[in-house]
Amino acid sequence: MQTIQGMADVFKLLGDKSRLTMLALLKERPLCVCEIVELMELSQPNVSQHMRKLKDGGLVSETRRGQWIYYSLAIRDKPYLQDLFEHLPSQQERVEALGCGNDCCSPS
Repeated sequence: MQTIQGMADVFKLLGDKSRLTMLALLKERPLCVCEIVELMELSQPNVSQHMRKLKDGGLVSETRRGQWIYYSLAIRDKPYLQDLFEHLPSQQERVEALGCGNDCCSPS
């Protein structure tokens, strides 16, 4: 069961445009940090800081594949967010057009 404070903390995380955009991207598929950097046009440290906050808030999970960290949505335990995520604008075209030029997240 969610508490008012817990929900307020989640909504505070969602109130940041960059973090909300990152979550919309992750709605499409799990992404590597380097892919998020390219899509968001932000520095890697900036993206990592946002992702740490989202992970600490229980909104994303991370999986390590070799030296790369992949993030995915982790909102199954937050049914009050389901409607919100259904209404986020699709980022599918952006994710599909992704061309990570430095092969940072290609399998070794």
